[in-house]
Amino acid sequence: MNCFMFPGQPLFTDAHSPDDSDLLEVAKLTRERTGLDILDSFWQGQPAGESVTLQVYGAAMSLCHARRLARDGVKPGLIAEHSMGIYAALAVSGSIAEGDALELTCRIGRVMEEMSGHGAYALGCMVGLPLEPLLSIAENNGVHLANHNTSRHFLLSGGRAGIETAVVEALASGAFSAKVFPCDAPLHTPLMATVEAGLREVIADFRYGEPAVPLMNHIDQDWLTASEVADFLLRELLLPVHWDATYRALRAVGASRFFEVGAGDALKKYNRWIDSEAARSA
Repeated sequence: MNCFMFPGQPLFTDAHSPDDSDLLEVAKLTRERTGLDILDSFWQGQPAGESVTLQVYGAAMSLCHARRLARDGVKPGLIAEHSMGIYAALAVSGSIAEGDALELTCRIGRVMEEMSGHGAYALGCMVGLPLEPLLSIAENNGVHLANHNTSRHFLLSGGRAGIETAVVEALASGAFSAKVFPCDAPLHTPLMATVEAGLREVIADFRYGEPAVPLMNHIDQDWLTASEVADFLLRELLLPVHWDATYRALRAVGASRFFEVGAGDALKKYNRWIDSEAARSA
């Protein structure tokens, strides 16, 4: 069974061929609904920062990729999402329209961007340590687990000073790699409650239909229904992403071919790690 996986915010934008009809159509829709020209990363009207630009670009690229797969006759039997990938995933599942997914991504991103005016935040990408020592490091430095991608790949999120000291402690504790990435907001942590009112207001402006393709959420691996979508869109910004558990759950219900529908191949890499670990323990 085919599973379409929708990744979160990419790290950078790529150059694209201007003769791609799907790209041109999605670029036009993106300009109309968000003000961002994804072909040159230029904002028409009110500008936004790099994080919002990448978030909207990532959603647009996911929609382009999904269109190309559909044109090639590749259809999903299941859909999974990671972090900000939820908005494009909802569109491809049939719960919301493409334009709504783009606008929702942009407006959520702008609310999160407001947090950058009240503090310096960062992500810490940690590779090599198991969960328990990593959680202790997070607690020691006043930061939070944001992504549980594999048994040895995690993101921490929180104040930049705390992330920087957590990175030092992780390396001293035997991590293969630990890096700091600045960000607008401490995504997937309780600290997001600071802008909860603004997030609720944005989410309430949209209407969510029943997904036509089963869509698994990354918190507790349940299938989203129309009545649950709005609540999930808030919860997922305050709680960690559990990709390791999500991928295993997808395998358990019969997903066998996985397509990363968007920019990059991070989810494919996580999947290979999880599969190799399962093979070693078999």
